[in-house]
Amino acid sequence: MFKQLLSKLPRKSSKADSGELTPRSSSGPIPSPPQRSGTSVGSGPVRSNSGKRMSSAVFPASVVAGIEPLVPFKDVPNSEKLNLFVSKVSLCCVTFDFSDPSKNSIEKDVKRQTLLELLDFVASGSVRFTEPAILAMCRMCAVNLFRVFPPNYRSSGGGENDDDEPMFDPAWPHLQIVYDLLLKFITSPCLDAKLAKKYLDHAFIVRLLDLFDSEDPRERECLKTILHRVYGKFMVHRPFVRKSMSNIFYRFVFETEKHSGIAELLEIFGSIVSGFALPLKEEHKIFLWRVLIPLHKPKSLGNYFQQLSYCITQFIDKEPKLGSVVIKGLLKFWPITNSQKEVMFLGEVEEILEAMSQMEFQKVMVPLFIRIACCINSSHFQVSERALFLWNNDQIVNLIALNRQAILPIMFTALEKNADTHWNQSVLNLTLNVRKMFCEMDEALFMSCHARFQEDEAKQCSAAEKRKEVWARLENAASMKPITGKTAVLVSPLATSITC
Repeated sequence: MFKQLLSKLPRKSSKADSGELTPRSSSGPIPSPPQRSGTSVGSGPVRSNSGKRMSSAVFPASVVAGIEPLVPFKDVPNSEKLNLFVSKVSLCCVTFDFSDPSKNSIEKDVKRQTLLELLDFVASGSVRFTEPAILAMCRMCAVNLFRVFPPNYRSSGGGENDDDEPMFDPAWPHLQIVYDLLLKFITSPCLDAKLAKKYLDHAFIVRLLDLFDSEDPRERECLKTILHRVYGKFMVHRPFVRKSMSNIFYRFVFETEKHSGIAELLEIFGSIVSGFALPLKEEHKIFLWRVLIPLHKPKSLGNYFQQLSYCITQFIDKEPKLGSVVIKGLLKFWPITNSQKEVMFLGEVEEILEAMSQMEFQKVMVPLFIRIACCINSSHFQVSERALFLWNNDQIVNLIALNRQAILPIMFTALEKNADTHWNQSVLNLTLNVRKMFCEMDEALFMSCHARFQEDEAKQCSAAEKRKEVWARLENAASMKPITGKTAVLVSPLATSITC
């Protein structure tokens, strides 16, 4: 049937044989060339490549077959439009090397015009797609989109790559049309999801997810929209999509810490979480604990922190009891030696505490405020400042006031040390304000903590004096002892003095 259809199509001109086909503008359809006797349009070799392909931008195809335009859809009856659709899609399976703009320019333009014509046809929604049409479309998208990316030689670090320019694929003007065509195809009311799920299957979804590692941000943006539509339309694939995304996150956190599309995948998952039914399934809670919380660990957290924080906030909005679980996870992965990440963690803690009930707050308040006290004493002024900003939040201040008997004794020493020794004036002013707030909350408790602090300081000074006296006696005894053999010699008593 395919040969019969192609035999009815216009014949190739001698001009086309000699490579002098004139490209047309994208505004109108490609006119059919004059007919001649000889081989039909579809009889030329069309390379079908459904297997794994190397990136056309880096690893050019070894063979480029000639490609010619077919008749426009408006020139065939409705009964033949779907067959013509399959023919045009099959011709678009030919791939080209886009690293050299001058190479095969005519053929590239013809393919581009054919893709645009297919895009208009799919958008019109005039014919319901049959199985052969769905199969041809999935195969064409696989041939053009699914490819292996070249190795990424850039270093992977959080804020270290902020100045790196994004990498742009030279084939993007062509790839964009294919992505738009796939999106229109998936969202078309003429596509039956029950029929299409056999071809848009698990293997197709896995290859689609692999493309999120593209360094081109434009491609990742298109993929994000397409995967979201696939998740919405094919309900049968939803568990598999979530599982495959989890595997990407696992590999990123525990193996490579290199992936370009974590932010986009988290953005998709944020919209998925917002649609979860209540009560949350155990599967979703496990995902929070095993995937989302460990995603705070990599150095490149800053690249996707906003999307990750949104996902976690969605979970807590769905089930507020998870707030204490998230706080425990954040304390487990707290970045003690990374000041930028500490600032981000403190911001996320504030968002979580805003939505937390008093009962959940009491489960984590002691370890949490021990960590906050350490942050207040940080020599990095941004960390100390961000920790003190927590007292600007009325909801958090109310929680602290209700539990001041446990929190003030933990915080008092850190506040006193900051007030006495911190080098930054802004931090010093914030510390005095927080100190004043505690005093106004409960003056008796504040004075009790102050008296205990002075007692502890006196004990520490006494212990320091005793250590000095012990060391002084040892130094004197060592200096009076005669030197024999290889006995160590005390050069100077001042050289061994210890500063407390």
